[in-house]
Amino acid sequence: MAVSDASVEVKEVSAGVEALARRAFAPDLPLLTTPRAVIYPDMASPLVIEDKASINMVQAALKTGNNVVALFGRVAGEEDEESDDTQITGSASSNLYPVGAAVQLVRSHKAADGRLQLLVQGLARIKIQRLLTDTSYPMANVQQLEDLEESSTRSEAMSRNVISQFRKAISLAPSVPTEIAETVGTLSAAGQKADFIASQLNLDFSERQEILGELNVHRRFETLNTYLNREVEILELRDKISSEAAGTMEKAQREFFLRQQLSAIQEELGDGGTNEIDVLQESIEAAGLPAEAKTEADRELSRMASTPQASPEYSVSRNYLEWLANLPWSKSSESDLDLGAAERILNQDHYGLDKPKDRILEHLSVRRLKEDMRGPILCLVGPPGVGKTSLGKSVARAMGREFVRMSLGGVRDEAEIRGHRRTYVGAMPGGIVQSLRRAATNNPVFMLDEIDKLGSDYRGDPSSALLEVLDPEQNHSFVDHYLDVAFDLSKVMFIATANSLHSIPPALLDRMEVIQLSGYTEEEKLAIAQRYLVPKQITENGLSSSKLYIDKGAVRSVIGHYTREAGLRNLEREIGTISRKVARKFAQGRKRRIRVQEKHVSEYLGPERFHHEVAEASHEVGVVAGLAWTPVGGEVLFVEGSAMPGKGNMKLTGQMGDVMKESVEAAMTYVRSRWQELGLEESFAQSQDLHIHVPAGAIPKDGPSAGITMATVLASVFTGRPVRKDIAMTGEITLRGKVLPIGGVRDKVLAAHRAGMQTVILPADNRKDAEEISETVRRQLKLVFVDHVDKVIDLALLKTNRRNGTGGNAANGSRATPKPEMRVPVSSVN
Repeated sequence: MAVSDASVEVKEVSAGVEALARRAFAPDLPLLTTPRAVIYPDMASPLVIEDKASINMVQAALKTGNNVVALFGRVAGEEDEESDDTQITGSASSNLYPVGAAVQLVRSHKAADGRLQLLVQGLARIKIQRLLTDTSYPMANVQQLEDLEESSTRSEAMSRNVISQFRKAISLAPSVPTEIAETVGTLSAAGQKADFIASQLNLDFSERQEILGELNVHRRFETLNTYLNREVEILELRDKISSEAAGTMEKAQREFFLRQQLSAIQEELGDGGTNEIDVLQESIEAAGLPAEAKTEADRELSRMASTPQASPEYSVSRNYLEWLANLPWSKSSESDLDLGAAERILNQDHYGLDKPKDRILEHLSVRRLKEDMRGPILCLVGPPGVGKTSLGKSVARAMGREFVRMSLGGVRDEAEIRGHRRTYVGAMPGGIVQSLRRAATNNPVFMLDEIDKLGSDYRGDPSSALLEVLDPEQNHSFVDHYLDVAFDLSKVMFIATANSLHSIPPALLDRMEVIQLSGYTEEEKLAIAQRYLVPKQITENGLSSSKLYIDKGAVRSVIGHYTREAGLRNLEREIGTISRKVARKFAQGRKRRIRVQEKHVSEYLGPERFHHEVAEASHEVGVVAGLAWTPVGGEVLFVEGSAMPGKGNMKLTGQMGDVMKESVEAAMTYVRSRWQELGLEESFAQSQDLHIHVPAGAIPKDGPSAGITMATVLASVFTGRPVRKDIAMTGEITLRGKVLPIGGVRDKVLAAHRAGMQTVILPADNRKDAEEISETVRRQLKLVFVDHVDKVIDLALLKTNRRNGTGGNAANGSRATPKPEMRVPVSSVN
């Protein structure tokens, strides 16, 4: 603005001020100094005093009738830079401007915040002769100064030019009354006119003080002429900017108008600033886009340049270009192909898991020989807690690549994989592209976690969207719906994880190389706990090896009696519980180291939760230990059978699926066909009712692998011969008694081992699967491979029955159901 904010108030009070007669004042005046305010003679202005000493001085002066004070400008120091424009300080200083003003206190008012508000009238220019001492407040002896006027044509021309420029500035300034320009004509003295114009301009303190200190009126007008020309130029430029932007001004385009003003200002200053289009252009050039993407980016950039910034399309184009520019089109990590170092890293991070490690090392070996090979698609399948996700991180570290993880559990919208099209409000790329942007390289190790938990609904099938991602023959041209240009995923090493293969669509499963990670044996858990879990939990709970030591016997007790799982999560939780209880003792003042032995475990974890119940139980009639597979590992199911007098009815409970029910019917047909060999009466099935029950009745179960288990239960019930307590079995049965192969052998055998079994019966065709079972387990278990149910019955049933020890028909057999805590919920039986 060309006119100061105080101009309106000056006009409002001018009528009252002009009524005050200009009178002489005493040579000794109270002294106020200021680094901000300048008062000209015959001008009225408000002042605000905040300094307590100055307030007291003014109030004391008013009480003594001295309502004229000397106001001098003080050169501002660092302590004054943040002061208010009208703040006054009463401290005298030698660093004062030579000329000040004698001002009359017209009106005073003390505000609620303690500040003193004054209305003052300038009387005359003055200078200090000397500072007075022995006074209750600062005072100075001053001399009044007079204007030096000269009558010449040059002086008249200068004054008229200044007044003309002032009126032009008033006309250009918005929100300034035009009456201000007419006020100049009512003043008689040339010096008054110059002072009035100076009081209305936006000048800084030193410029105002320069005009106050100039006694020669002609030179005062010359100084004003310089400042006015500058103000008029600024106002004309502002008017020009407003005119250029006015054509596009609308209520909804306020932001656009402000940007236009900024752009015009930068152009006039010769400082174009940072152009958003140029920045995006530079980013796109530096991104190394392929030809197709570069063409699309240039087209979108041209469209963005011609779109108003207030338009929604502008931000859509900008976001799209930012995504294109920030993707790692040509940025790759330098893979570390030192096979020895990679093998050491894998072995340091994970105990066991030999097959996955070998596959990773094979991949690194091939890459060392063929750098342009396409990334493999591995699928790690196994129970929770066996180290699938952490193995992916180790692979990335061994290869020297970035690691990104995308959880697919519960994903139901295809757009979360391939993105939304830009026609949707708030559209974004899919998770694949977003993860690559976070990785900042185009060859990270990309983990697709819980791929078997994908869902599908009306929004699409995410598993179908992954078909292109996980196909090495197609993913070199993966197209995200948002980007709508091909991105090369062939350099990415994808690793998927799953608990079960059954819920993965066959087309998706066909694109991946499946690596099974089965549950750990007790010895493997013991080694992992001592190497990783115990040190980790000791550190995480604020302890050290000098405070806590958990010996091998204690860890083995936790594994055998407090956990019953394929993985390690519960084992780590129990070790963490021990560590926290020990940490509490040290927090309460204990000093000596604590050694946790096997006999101390119950003190920390309570009574034992699991027992090797099967090994301790006696031989029972009609109770057979079957082996089941679940997504969380293998499990032992105690199938129970009971016969009672009846009419040959059969009842099945325990939420059996159709396939399992058919296995019971096939087993029943086989037993009935072998009545003579089993020593039964021909009509044994018509005179008795049969009840078969599979515990954990709240959990649905299905699958054919319970066939030989059901046949053994029926043979035991009808013959009365007890079943060996230390034997478990799994296998499918045919009507002819043949035993067919099943799946999940390793998990089932490990479950039998955890339950304390001594013998496991398996189909003969599963002999090859025994190689996956660790040597330790094979030494502790007897694996028997059979091809016919007759061999199963001979192995599983004792030779004499419980009632008379001679064999024959038993009316029923019974056994208490195992404790519920021995079983993990089972979803299926293979």
